Amino acid sequence: MLADSAALVNRGQPSGETIATISRGKREGLSSVRMEDVARSAGVSAITVSRAVNVPHKLAPATLRAVRAAIAKLGYVPNLTAGSLASNRSRTIGVIVPTVANSIFADTIDGLSQTLGPERYHLLLGQSHYREEQEAALVDAFVGRRVDGLVLTGVTHARGVRARLQRAALPVVETWDTSARPIDMLVGFSNVDAGRAAASFLIGKGWRRLAYVGGSDERSSKRLAGFRAGARACGVADVAVVQLPSSSQPSDGATATAGLLAGPVPQALFCSNDTLAAGALFECARRGVRVPADMAVMGFADLPIATAIEPKLTTVQVRAREMGERAGVLLLQRLAGNAPAERVVDLGFAVAERAST
Repeated sequence: MLADSAALVNRGQPSGETIATISRGKREGLSSVRMEDVARSAGVSAITVSRAVNVPHKLAPATLRAVRAAIAKLGYVPNLTAGSLASNRSRTIGVIVPTVANSIFADTIDGLSQTLGPERYHLLLGQSHYREEQEAALVDAFVGRRVDGLVLTGVTHARGVRARLQRAALPVVETWDTSARPIDMLVGFSNVDAGRAAASFLIGKGWRRLAYVGGSDERSSKRLAGFRAGARACGVADVAVVQLPSSSQPSDGATATAGLLAGPVPQALFCSNDTLAAGALFECARRGVRVPADMAVMGFADLPIATAIEPKLTTVQVRAREMGERAGVLLLQRLAGNAPAERVVDLGFAVAERAST
């Protein structure tokens, strides 16, 4: 995993030392078993061993079993670098998410893995930490590593990223948002419309003194814009807003809620993710604020915590895992040389009403 950027490979070593070390012909700890050894053990040709590694579906089941048994017996490790040089494919897909601390991005990653893994593609994962410049550095690192495709989170990127990716001619899928001008392909939903739906739902329940707690990243800001627009459309002009530099921990939601409760208590609170909403519920419980009798609480994403906490959390459901699955399908279609039937897939969202409202 590239946790931050490609610079991690040289951490703690003089410049160039890592490259010199990994370019040695034979490295300590690596198997010296060759493809020819496996072929001899299995009683097949070297090309059959290569096919067993790279295109196993093209071999007869009995032959494939014999080759795999020989591989296991001898401890053979295929040289994937050599294979990628020969095929001009690295069999890797770069994936950039804001953080792996939030389980909803983990669901998208899992959807990608479940779709791409059976086709022998592996994921290289990077965290942008919600910073466009960090995402740009990761894009450069992944392109430099010759990934076969790239999955990005969101549609707003640092200056120059779009042009670099289009010049690289890589299949790219943006996720977690919508855009009229995607870099290449897109699977997501409208964050603005999701925020608007949250406001409409809460006001429809009879609450008009509204508050919002969320992060300062682009997608959270779009949810806030939609929430404000939805409130105005229903005749509610003012929304109390707390925007946070960090929005990935329950403690962030608890702290923001404590500030809101210090003044006139809102009738309903919308949080830009379920983690913040859980923190809001914890703070309400500590202060004896009844939910939803004194203040309703609504989240976003439908994380597992939404149904584990009490009261169970009303939230905006998004299909995080399916986002990854559909992104994987689009990549596979492009990598096979086929044009996807849809370059832009809007998965939509839904409000899941539970006890917190």
